[in-house]
Amino acid sequence: MRGLACVLMFQTHCYDGWLSPQARKTTFFMYSQLGGTLPAPLFLFLAGISFALVIDKLVGKGEGATQIAITTIRRGAEIFGLGLLFRLQEYLIAWGWAPWSDLLRVDILNTIGVSMMLMGVFCWVVLAARTRDTVRVPLEVAAVGGALAIALLTPPLWTSWRPDWLPWPVESYVNGVHNLGEPQAWLFPIFPWTAFAFAGLAVGFALQSTWVKLHEGRAFLFTGVAGAVVLVMARWLDAHAPSLYPTYDFWHTSPNFFLIRVGWLLMILSASYGWCRWVTTKRGFSPLIQLGQTSLLVYWVHIEFVYGRVSILPKHAETIGLATVGLLTISAMMLALSIARTKLKKRRAQSVAMAGAATAS
Repeated sequence: MRGLACVLMFQTHCYDGWLSPQARKTTFFMYSQLGGTLPAPLFLFLAGISFALVIDKLVGKGEGATQIAITTIRRGAEIFGLGLLFRLQEYLIAWGWAPWSDLLRVDILNTIGVSMMLMGVFCWVVLAARTRDTVRVPLEVAAVGGALAIALLTPPLWTSWRPDWLPWPVESYVNGVHNLGEPQAWLFPIFPWTAFAFAGLAVGFALQSTWVKLHEGRAFLFTGVAGAVVLVMARWLDAHAPSLYPTYDFWHTSPNFFLIRVGWLLMILSASYGWCRWVTTKRGFSPLIQLGQTSLLVYWVHIEFVYGRVSILPKHAETIGLATVGLLTISAMMLALSIARTKLKKRRAQSVAMAGAATAS
């Protein structure tokens, strides 16, 4: 799924960064950017699933609530720090024309880090309040509640309940206001984006149940069906249910659009399981799995070849055909980089193992 998120991210950024104003008016561009509504939810959703697996492992080891919180919040802080470092790199590369406020932009890495820290605090509260040995179900139910609460609070926090009394760098983490006076749809604030991480957290805990482990195939089939049901239900609510908010923005703050994307995420999770079990195992090498293993690296690097000073094509000047050639080039470059990174990592691991064996002998 991370590999799919990388590919969708490449196409979104490449067409957005390179297509001419005329090409951006086409239906093709519209659909390319519609596909661009999935990479960030995919990364956050998978962060939530991974987080649940870590929590389950730490609970199984007998770790206490406080120690689990320290471990998970520290990891979130590391990702958040990488997000700040990425913003600093982008600012230095664009020195001379980038505004200083870019240093404080709320980007996807920042949001993943903040989401992990929030999930760490959230799980600490649930684990500290537990009265029974079984904690998976309370954590799962609470994560669903957290996701829905964030989605439902998003519209007012972008409009009537805006915390504009906060300094803009802080408010920007709530609603993406940046320093522009109103929320910006191209940023990744806590509301609504963290809701996808909490949705992944709930799914991750559900996947740890004994029934799922005994009936894995059926469980992932039901996951896909549940995703389709959620998607249809959300579309019905959007078309027929009375609006809860005076200002309704479907594409940016709507809880219904959040549910639609959660439905897609569940169906993609189900399809990914089938792909990995029945296709990838027969073929051996999978470019998507390879990219997913180094998603942070390829995210970090490809930005410079699309939006940075070393863009491989002129920005906002290309036809769809040339931009597609550029997209294929970027995809091949990032796959090669990913493979090289994996091989280097294996060589280092082998060198460490050999050094350890030599020392022991």
